[in-house]
Amino acid sequence: MKTFGVIMAGGSGERFWPLSRRDTPKQLLNLTGRDLLVNEAAERLFGVCEREDLLIVTGKSQTEKMRAATAKYLKAEQILSEPAARNTAACIGYAAMKLQKRCGEAVMVVTPADAYIKDTESFRKTLETAVKAAEGGALVTVGIRPTFPATGYGYLRCEGGEKGDAARKVLQFVEKPSLERAQEYLSAGGYLWNSGMFVWKISAILQAFRRYLPEAYKILSEIAKADGTAEEREVTEKLYPLIPSVSVDYGIMEKAENILVVPGDFGWSDVGSFDMLSAVREADEKGNVVIGELLGADVENCVIYNRQKPVAAIGVKDLVIVETDDVLLVCAKDRAQDVKKIVEKLRSEGREELL
Repeated sequence: MKTFGVIMAGGSGERFWPLSRRDTPKQLLNLTGRDLLVNEAAERLFGVCEREDLLIVTGKSQTEKMRAATAKYLKAEQILSEPAARNTAACIGYAAMKLQKRCGEAVMVVTPADAYIKDTESFRKTLETAVKAAEGGALVTVGIRPTFPATGYGYLRCEGGEKGDAARKVLQFVEKPSLERAQEYLSAGGYLWNSGMFVWKISAILQAFRRYLPEAYKILSEIAKADGTAEEREVTEKLYPLIPSVSVDYGIMEKAENILVVPGDFGWSDVGSFDMLSAVREADEKGNVVIGELLGADVENCVIYNRQKPVAAIGVKDLVIVETDDVLLVCAKDRAQDVKKIVEKLRSEGREELL
């Protein structure tokens, strides 16, 4: 059965502000030193699907930059533009409807645009196992074997433990836990991190939409009717914002019964905030991740990112320091998850020039 790739690239990456902005979000940044995160995501999937069988779904304000950023890999029509941000269920349903009209039936491999994966070969092998499992009609997700008691990830409790590479039944979706609970999961075994990667047949996911998200399914069906017509853009602009905003995890995966997970061990990180940059950049002998120039003395365990001016620091530790043309961010490293609170404050104050 033919396999298509779908990259979800509509996020705003607010925890990476001020680098990540509304029109140039995290997935359009080069955080690894190799390429933009979205291009790295595309390259990984080319080992699973053909180049012409990859779609990227992104927001309207990001579409033109996304097309320019990925032009070395994809044609403009392979970038789908969402008129409004309506969470992951709408993004996936929109792509599924497009693909159903194009080919009828196939397997969809859905990944986020902004994750980091160290071992591409192992990643592809995991997806190949997931594709085979999905051909039987199951909704398949990829779980990551936990290496520490993370509190920033959701967890999957799975049948038969976390060992081995075969697909197994998901028993429970678990929200982001406390540190104590995360430590319990790690000790008990049988729990995997929820990676936000999915594999399923087009017919299987659309059937799930019909059953669990009927309102979204109805609206997406109306949009699909206009696909390829002169009215397509007008209909999509009008109806897409009416789709209920819900994640595919909450809207479908936590409710469906035929859910399988394939464990993966390929050096995955969602690189969700500045404190996670050590997953993609090598730290120096004092534990500092420096992108740019640091003029420092007695600087320890810091993340420093500067585009133009050198950063001079003395006697500091456990800080995030980020310098851009118009903003200087300084925060405690263990508060990096809270950077989005600054974005929320700017939004509430109407500071559009900084968003």
